[in-house]
Amino acid sequence: MSQFVLAAGGTGGHMTPAQGLAEVLIARGHHVALVTDARGARIPALFEGIQTHILPAGRVSGGPLGWLRAWQSIRDGRAMARRLYQSFEPSAVIGFGGYPALPALLAALKTGVPAIVHEQNAVLGRVNRLLAGRVDAIATAYPEVSRISRRAAAKVHLVGNPVRAEVKALRDLPYPPLDEHGPFRVLVTGGSQGATILSDVVPEGLSMLPPAFRRRLQVTQQARAEDLERVRARYAEFGIPADVATYLPDLPERLGWSHLVIARAGASTLAELTVAGRPAILVPLPSAMDDHQTANVRELVAAGGARSIPQTDFTPVNLAKQMQKLGLEPDALANAARRAWDAGRPDAAERLADLVEGLAA
Repeated sequence: MSQFVLAAGGTGGHMTPAQGLAEVLIARGHHVALVTDARGARIPALFEGIQTHILPAGRVSGGPLGWLRAWQSIRDGRAMARRLYQSFEPSAVIGFGGYPALPALLAALKTGVPAIVHEQNAVLGRVNRLLAGRVDAIATAYPEVSRISRRAAAKVHLVGNPVRAEVKALRDLPYPPLDEHGPFRVLVTGGSQGATILSDVVPEGLSMLPPAFRRRLQVTQQARAEDLERVRARYAEFGIPADVATYLPDLPERLGWSHLVIARAGASTLAELTVAGRPAILVPLPSAMDDHQTANVRELVAAGGARSIPQTDFTPVNLAKQMQKLGLEPDALANAARRAWDAGRPDAAERLADLVEGLAA
């Protein structure tokens, strides 16, 4: 039995795969502690009952003064992490990206504890890029990840992106039956932070579908708090049954009975779509660092499990066109679901746990 520290930035994209690894390590009899920031500690239903430590970690931005403040914050966080390691004595520290992971990994490198980074995206993130040459291993979610130096390439291990157990359980369930007269269930999600562009476009786009198709729709949409009432009002105006909320605690269940997902192209979203085998229309976030969401979708789009629309082209008219191409042909959707399922890596958490245990040994 070993002890492991998981360090993750405070967004769902970093925290969800960390949760997936934690579940496997705990099931194997190990102890796990989490290092994150205040945002990560507030995400519901993740790391409940697990020892959690909030470390200071400033963003390296804002010019010379901002850099100085960030470095001081990182130094303070590293000192706190070293004190934690004196009592917790981890066998390895695993970083999942985001600035809160940086001081925890720096402390591991300083004290000789094996250090691993996991990259969820198809482009190596800033913190992982900074440490890639110094850590013991780099676990990736995609076969091709850009921004990895030649020197660090020998450390790369393809494992996939861990998902929660509730999502993994969907893999054994069939794609929901769909015919031209039955309900057509659509799940709309912008990730852990929501997405206003989806609130702006999706209700309007669905309203443009032929009446017979529109009457079949059953929509679940995650929206930002400031968009909530506006989105509800639009669906009511169009006569489309819709459940709109800022947070969906039963998201895996809703994913399981969805026929189509409309979403951003975050790494965790794509991992869940492929593990569950659900077709999607994806809208990459153009402001994502290094445009990594556009890179993320390439594998799934090439496999035929999703369609990608650049945000500049994501209009109600274009969405309605794509919906009709997919929704009016049940066989096309079922085929896309199979192709998405084939692209999944459901054993990602187990493979990452194997790598972690091997290095710790």
